[in-house]
Order: sequence, then C-alpha cells, then structure tokens
Amino acid sequence: MESGNKDEKNSVSVSVSDNSTVHTLDAQGKGEGGLSSELKSLNVNEESPKVHHEKESDGSEQPVHESQNQGEFLRLQVHESEKQDEDLKEEVLESENQGEVLKHQVLESESQGQFLKQEVHQCESQAEGLKSQVHESRDLDSQDSKEAYQSTEEVLAEEKEADPVFDGTEAPELEATRSPSGQYLELDPEAQGYAWPEKAVALKNFVKEKGIVAIATVLRRLSGRKEEDGLPDGDEKNDNFTIGYNEEEDSSSGSKLKEVSEKGWERSTWNPLNYIKIGRESDVQSKPEQVEHVQVESSVDEPVMKGRIIVYTRLGCQDCKMVRVFMHLKRLKYVEINIDIFPGRKMELEKNTGSSAVPRVYFNDLLVGGLSELRAMDESGELDKKINNLFDEEPSPAAPLPPLSGEDDESGSGKVDELAPVARRMRESIIPRDRFYKMRRFSNCFLGSEAVDFLAEDQYLEREEAVEFARKLVRQNFFQHVMDENIFEDGNHLYRFLDHDPVVMTQCYNIPRGTIDVRPKPLTEIASRLRFLSYAIFEAYISEDGRHVDYGSIYGCEEFKRYLRIIEELQRVELDDLSREEKLAFFINLYNMMAIHAILTWGYPTRALDRRKFLSDFKYVIGGCTYSLSAIHNGILRGNQRPPYNITKPFGPRDKRFKVALPYPEPLVHFALVCGTISGPALRCYSPGNIDKELMEAARDFLRNGGLIIDAEGKIASLSKILQWYKGDFGKNEVEVLKHAANYLEPAKSEELLELLATTQLKVTYHPYDWGLNC
Repeated sequence: MESGNKDEKNSVSVSVSDNSTVHTLDAQGKGEGGLSSELKSLNVNEESPKVHHEKESDGSEQPVHESQNQGEFLRLQVHESEKQDEDLKEEVLESENQGEVLKHQVLESESQGQFLKQEVHQCESQAEGLKSQVHESRDLDSQDSKEAYQSTEEVLAEEKEADPVFDGTEAPELEATRSPSGQYLELDPEAQGYAWPEKAVALKNFVKEKGIVAIATVLRRLSGRKEEDGLPDGDEKNDNFTIGYNEEEDSSSGSKLKEVSEKGWERSTWNPLNYIKIGRESDVQSKPEQVEHVQVESSVDEPVMKGRIIVYTRLGCQDCKMVRVFMHLKRLKYVEINIDIFPGRKMELEKNTGSSAVPRVYFNDLLVGGLSELRAMDESGELDKKINNLFDEEPSPAAPLPPLSGEDDESGSGKVDELAPVARRMRESIIPRDRFYKMRRFSNCFLGSEAVDFLAEDQYLEREEAVEFARKLVRQNFFQHVMDENIFEDGNHLYRFLDHDPVVMTQCYNIPRGTIDVRPKPLTEIASRLRFLSYAIFEAYISEDGRHVDYGSIYGCEEFKRYLRIIEELQRVELDDLSREEKLAFFINLYNMMAIHAILTWGYPTRALDRRKFLSDFKYVIGGCTYSLSAIHNGILRGNQRPPYNITKPFGPRDKRFKVALPYPEPLVHFALVCGTISGPALRCYSPGNIDKELMEAARDFLRNGGLIIDAEGKIASLSKILQWYKGDFGKNEVEVLKHAANYLEPAKSEELLELLATTQLKVTYHPYDWGLNC
C-alpha cells in the first residue's frame, strides 16, 4: 500500500514537471507541429489519476518506468529544438544585417556614380570650352598678322614680367603648365570604389587624357612656348588635336601621340639657325606642311642667283654703311670683303681698279662702282637689268672670289711651345685612370709620382729636378691638380691634363681639338685682334643702332670662323698682368661675342631654365680656367658680387679666378653687356684707351632711349629691370639709383628728376623685360 502511494506521487510529480515543460514550450512558441501534439496527448494521459490508479492497482510497474524514460527523451528533444530555434534566429539577424550593409553599399555606389557623371559632364564642358578657345585662336591667327603678333607679344610680356633674371647660378623656376588640369581631373582611386562602371572609368581616363592635351595646347598657343616633351605646337598639332575629340579615333590616339613626338624629335635636330625665330617666324617653324609650302613659294618667287655680288669695304667708312643699307633695301645677297680684315684683298683691289678707295661693288667681273654709281644706275633703270643678268650668268674666272678659309689669318700661327713636345710624350706614356681622392671620384687623372717617373726618365733628371720641371708644365696650363690644392708635388696627389677635365670636355667651346701647342701669345695682342674682328662683324651684320643682329649672316661669314680660331688661343694665356681698362674692354667684348657664339651653337633660350643653362653652361677656357657668361659678368666685371636671386658669390677665396676679378663693381658694364635680348643694351665694341668714355656713352644711349622714363605729372619714375636686379651696384636704395641714373640723362630731364626727388615722393616702377631675341 505504501509502495502504491509512492508510485502515485512519482507519477504526479512527473505529470507536474511535464505540465511545466509543456507550458514553457507554449510560451516560447506554439509552432512546433507534431512534437507539441504528442506532448499534449501525453499530458492528457498523465493528468488522468484514475488511469494511473487502475494500472497501479493491477500491480504493473513496467509501464510507469517506460513513461518516465519517454519523458526524459522528450525533454532532450525539446532542448535540441530550442537550440535550433536560437541558431535560426541568429542566422536571420545576420542575414538582415548583411541586407542592410548591401543596401548602404548600393546607395553609396549610386551616389558615386552620380558624382562621376557630374565630373564627366564638367570635364566634357571644359573640353568643349577649350576646343572653342582653340578654334577662336585659329580664327585669330587667320586675321591680320600684325595684330596677332602684337597680342602674342603682350601675352609674352605679361609672362616675362614675372620671370626673374637667371644668371647661371640661381635656382630655376618650375613650370606648372599642366598641373591645374591634372589636379582637377585626377580623382582618388580609393574614392572611386569597386562599384564604378567600367565604361565610366574608361570615359574618365579618356576625358582626362584629352583634357590635359587640350589645356597644354591652348596655353602653348597663347604663350608662344613649346612643349618640353617634344609635342609640336601651332597648327601642326591641330589635326592631332581635332582627332583627339573624335570618338571614332579613340583606339589610335596612342599611335597619333607617338607620331607627334617623333615629328617633334626630328624638328629638334641641331641647326642653330632654326632656333633663331621670333614672332611669326616661330609659328611658321611649327608647321611642317606650311614650311614646305613657303619654301616652294620662295623658290618660285626668288629664283637662285647664279652670279655673285662682291662689296669691298673697310672699317669706319660711312659710304660703306650706306651701300649695305642700299643692298638690304634691294634685297640683294652679297659677300662683303673688308680690306682691313683681309689686307691681301686691298692689293687685289688696287691691281684691278688702280685705287684702294671703298666702297667698290662688283657684279660678277663687272665693276659697278661705289655708292653714287649704284644710285645713278638705279635711277636710270640700268641696275635692274644688271641684276637680272646675275640670275642667268655665272661668274667668270676673272671675277673676284669670296674670302677663303684662313685667308690673312694669324690665328694659330707662331712658335711651338718648347714644353709642348714633352707634354705630348707624357700624355702618350701615362695612362689616365679614374681614382678616388678624399672620398671623391676623379676621372682621367694620374699620380704625381707617375709624372715624376716619366720626366726623370725622359729628361734625365733627378726626382727633385723632375718636380720643378713638372711645375713649369703646370704654370703653362698643360695639366693641373684636380682640386687646385697645390702647383705640383711628388707622391699620390692627383693631376689631370687640361682637356681631360670633364667640364672642359663637355661645356667649353674654344678647345675643339685639344690643347694647342703654340706658345701662348700676350693677351693684349689677342684682345686687340678680337676687338678688331668684333668691330668688323658689328659693322657688317648689326643694325646701325646696335639693337638688331643678323645671326644668319654671321653664322656663314668668314669673320666669325676666324673668331672661332682666335678664341682657341685663350686656353693658356696669362691674365695676371692686365690693367683695369684692359680687363674691362677685353671681357666686355668677349662676353658679347661669346653670347652670339652661344646663340648660334645652342639656339636662343626661351624660358628661365634655358636661360640659366645658357648663362652658366656655355664656357670658354681662358688661362687654364673655365669662364661662363655669368662668371664673366658677376665674377670678373662686378668684382665677384653675388648674382641676383643667389646667396653665394661666383668665386671662392681659393679660386684662381678670384685674382682676375676687378677689385670693385663697375656699374656701367650693365649698359654694355648684351646676351641677345630685346630689352638689353645696344651692341658696341670697346677699346681699353677710351673704355670709361665709351661706357658713359653706352649708359646715355640706354637710359635716354627707354631705360628711364619720368612722368612729372604723375610723379612716377619707370626704370629698366636691369636697374632693379643690380641696384646694389648703383646705390643703397632707389633714390640713390635714380640720382646715379640722372647723370646720364639729358640736362633738362636730369634737372627735372633731381628736383622731383628733392620736393616730392616719386613712385618707382620697372618696365617688363622683353626676353625676345634681338634679331
């Protein structure tokens, strides 16, 4: 009986626990299906106490144990189903989160796509605007050439006003022609995102590329500059530029640019006269088809003259100047023979005419006469007939010949230096090598001990005597120490032959065939011949006012070829014994001729970086040292003063050139040095006997012809940029500069300026500097 009560209690407890389980399941979720129905049927059966009581009364214990086992099994299944429900809920939440992320990404991609479309539209509108500007510029080119040239000059003046003077030592400016377009069109690749359409990216790159080309084209056409990368400018590129906007030619744009760059490289083949172009001539150069057309027309309009015209002249002859003007007005090509430069032709002239009077003009073998005869024949019409005959008749053997190469030239003549054969044998015996010295590498050098060994054997000397002999070779500038630390010492010191110096080999243009063997002549004699020859060149090929140079005629004349032979004699000259006047005249004349030589060799620089190279890298060897245009200007003539926009002086205290420099600056040299610019002074020839007087005349000519302009009503003084760049040579401030400049004005204007300085506050401005070529 007691056992029966216990079993009944157990069954009741199972029923209660099962009921709690069922309620829990119902509270958590009622959608479990068949499992919930089984639990409900089980609970119904267990909640019936009568049934349990009847089974227990029969004494059957086995069904009770089975029901307990089934209850435990069902509870385990319930727990597993709960876990599965929780996993499913977590997966649903994760999928919902992923869906939100995807929605955000889609929205971001859509917004980026809209931003890209806006950028593309802006780029397209900008490209269309640039295209219209190019078409407008083409239309402007087709208008009056004079107006186009003036507008181009105005744009150039605006740009050049901001350019500093580059004298070969200051840091060059950086061009940013393409940076605005590049910065505007270039987008951050991380911001583009992976959702950008491929077509949109391709379109962006296409518009970017064409936009850069278009902007660079317009800027070059407006500024008159050429592109650094070899792309042609002007109308030669118009076809390629138009093709860049044609969608049908997209695939061939790379090949087009390649062809353009190849054309630009072909055009850059060295020819110095091709670079001497300004204004409309530079536009013609940039158009190959038009150049070919112009050449064909010129060959038709100007037939080749079979005959030749010879004009005998001499220095300082006024009638000779008038004959040159007459020939230029008639557009006649002639060969000038200056009997002062070619004294042998003076004898020829006396033999043929019975007199050495000049000018004398020959048409082939026909003596026309002088200036008066030319004018008389021109008035009668006979001159035109004689000129027409020159196009059909070739000169006879009796006709005077043009000057021959090396005719009456003393350059390179003289005795051979007695040390030259020794230096030549030394060069053949000692093999130069690249060596390290004081943590630096020096090329093509030899040891002092090697030189002593050679000289001791070659000259049968003791080592001490060989050292002294080597010092003689150094003093004659056959070789020198790589760092100028000593004259010559035996041992491991490094020395190098003059023409083995890397700077001399690559940047010096008066040592084309190595060191000359002729004994150095006195510099005063070389300077005299150089001045004489410069005077002849300036008279024949430079305008009367000295501001326009015929570079093409200078390049082909015999006088310039003789100049190239004269400057070779400067390699080993002595500079220590020159007086102040001799230094001024020699270096001013040399500077002006050196600038012409640089223009004919390299072409005229058009940008600040090119001007820096022009003034600093074109050099001569003078007395064993290298001199650039900047070194002559700022180092020698200005007394080793700091150039504009620079913090260092040209020569250091241990530099051998420091001893050659003038003791103090000469301010008037700024009105005598000409580097080929339009805004520069007039070309003149200077002599040591009258150097101060000639410099004062040059200052008057420069300042009275636009170098200094006074507006008394507006109380404005407008000066040349030269007075701004080198104002330290004229005074401490602008007032002192104006007082110094007043000494070279007309007396009335000088008094007016001094009175304004004393009574009013003048406003000082500076003219824009015109860097164009003075041709």
